[in-house]
Amino acid sequence: MGAVTLLVGDLDRMTAFYRDVVTLTVLSAEGDTVTLGRAGRPIVVLRHDPALRHATAGSAGLFHTAILFETQEALAAALYSVARHAPGTFTGSADHLVSQAFYLTDPEGNGIELYWDRTRTEWSWTHGQIEMATLSLDPNEFLRDHLTERAETGETTQDAASVGHVHLSVGDVATARAFYVDALGFDETASLGSQAVFVSAGGYHHHMAMNVWNSRGAGPRMPALGLGRVDLSLTDSDALGALSERLRDRGFPVRDDGRTLSFDDPWANLLHATVPGRG
Repeated sequence: MGAVTLLVGDLDRMTAFYRDVVTLTVLSAEGDTVTLGRAGRPIVVLRHDPALRHATAGSAGLFHTAILFETQEALAAALYSVARHAPGTFTGSADHLVSQAFYLTDPEGNGIELYWDRTRTEWSWTHGQIEMATLSLDPNEFLRDHLTERAETGETTQDAASVGHVHLSVGDVATARAFYVDALGFDETASLGSQAVFVSAGGYHHHMAMNVWNSRGAGPRMPALGLGRVDLSLTDSDALGALSERLRDRGFPVRDDGRTLSFDDPWANLLHATVPGRG
């Protein structure tokens, strides 16, 4: 997964939140766009678009951006930062068997997950489906176990992190499966009936998920604050070419500027796909 672009109404406030609360680093700030990440890797791109307004309730769009920390220490540092600077944004936590996760909402209503993965040898698969659950996870106990002096003083802000997965709100799961599995080529790793589907590449538990919990029946999005686009990084040019062919064969328009393939899912969520070094 590459960076997630958010269209924002208050660029200064949103930059401060992702920098000071989520503990990302400003990698670049050019005009109306600020890119934040870790160890030189972009995670969130904020693009100022003050003419837009918030989407109406029940619309498709972003459910959350999930930021993956490489250590429990670094995750504890981010959680501690949330507790210190913006405790009112915290919305919950869970042990998902494959991971430990903490949830919050940014000042413009975009969902965020901060999480750490257990090693793959600890994951359980049955007939190609990953075993995940939503178990209790006490944030205070997590901090007691993993908040080191190094984490407390902010030294972990130099540790690497990345977009682990992106979770979308969509109108229906069957259409999401047809697009993200059949057309894009992700593997389905889990499903919750007609409520949600989880997909990945390379045996990960999920790189993307689509649910209808807040958006069942939603149609294509209208321009609004929130999700601007999702970036996908493919392994090589052959994979990119195969993706373009699958999308076109299934009637989805694809735009290719020589560096990036751009296309929309059935709810007008914009995705960009590219490979390292292309263009």
